[in-house]
Amino acid sequence: MTREREPLISWVLYHTFKWSLLSPMLHTYFRIKIHGVEKIPQKGPVLVVSNHASYFDPPIISNCVRRPVAYMAKEELFKVPVLAQIIKIYGAYPVSRGTADRNAIRAALECLDKGWAVGVFLEGTRTPDGRITDPKKGAALIAGKAKVPFLPVSLWGTDKILQPGSAIPHAVSITVRIGKLIDPPNSTSKSELEAVTQKCATVINEMHDLGR
Repeated sequence: MTREREPLISWVLYHTFKWSLLSPMLHTYFRIKIHGVEKIPQKGPVLVVSNHASYFDPPIISNCVRRPVAYMAKEELFKVPVLAQIIKIYGAYPVSRGTADRNAIRAALECLDKGWAVGVFLEGTRTPDGRITDPKKGAALIAGKAKVPFLPVSLWGTDKILQPGSAIPHAVSITVRIGKLIDPPNSTSKSELEAVTQKCATVINEMHDLGR
């Protein structure tokens, strides 16, 4: 039976970290703007899909959707002491390099069954300008198997946080837009997965094109 939300301890730790450090930093240093928070379901499993341009994107998204979001992360990151604790708070689960995609899909389905919001970058990797040009069907497959809706999220400005030759995050302006829930595919047929994947990509790119 699917739970209504993530474990209580994760929820408490998430809000402690958010309000003590992350949210103040985003609003003062990055001057973040957030649109569409009223569209976010605050309980029940949901698949958060977004564009991706920065290593900072996962915590930014989780902060803006007001609940922990579980992301897959490279196994090596769990060996970095401070970083490991932070990403665990946000529900990250380790994925080994070279493992089959089905292992990541299985882990995501398990998180959804436990009531988590699970995050998936639609293109699967970072893009230079933050726009989605080659969306992958993995998110649609997960949503189709779990029968959970998509929550489309657009990140604008995060591609400029880290710039060549500098290890210090730049104080750029960031805008996050949250769209309406999108229904999961009716089946896991190739045509259904491709159609809903393209719909998600179009919605996210249209929000991204609105700019600041």
